[in-house]
Amino acid sequence: MEKDFSHFDSQGNAIMIDISQKETTSRTAIAKGIISMNADAMNAVLGGTVKKGDVLGVARIAGIMAAKKCASLIPLCHPLNFDKCTIDFKFKKDDSSIEKNEIEAACEIKLTGKTGAEMEALTGVSIALLTIYDMCKALDKTMVIGNIRLYEKSGGKNGLYKQETRINAD
Repeated sequence: MEKDFSHFDSQGNAIMIDISQKETTSRTAIAKGIISMNADAMNAVLGGTVKKGDVLGVARIAGIMAAKKCASLIPLCHPLNFDKCTIDFKFKKDDSSIEKNEIEAACEIKLTGKTGAEMEALTGVSIALLTIYDMCKALDKTMVIGNIRLYEKSGGKNGLYKQETRINAD
């Protein structure tokens, strides 16, 4: 191989990275993503009138549960013990346009450990957005999920990484 990939041994076999010699540090990861929807769906979410129930409450729980299960979902991820896991939402509302009705979900994970929680944060935000889609699909089948990305991470040997805020998926 021209480039050494950390999840492969010298024979090309997939392996879980050995983190036993890494330093334990405080680590944080924040991932964000967006779901756009029509005005009727946005109004129902914000007004609490979606027939399936509390969309944001259910999405929050689903995202946290998914982040905790990341090592079971993504091969070679280390199981992590979180000190904190949150899912929060921001809203961009415009009754005149589908493109301007957006819910941004953010998953933040904090822990003390030998590896970061980027994959867990990305998994949490993805499942939170998919849950919103599932609960609102009767109101809007044209919803679009996108712009899922690592927004910020800190800790470990590489220190702080922060992406510029962008709410629209272009």
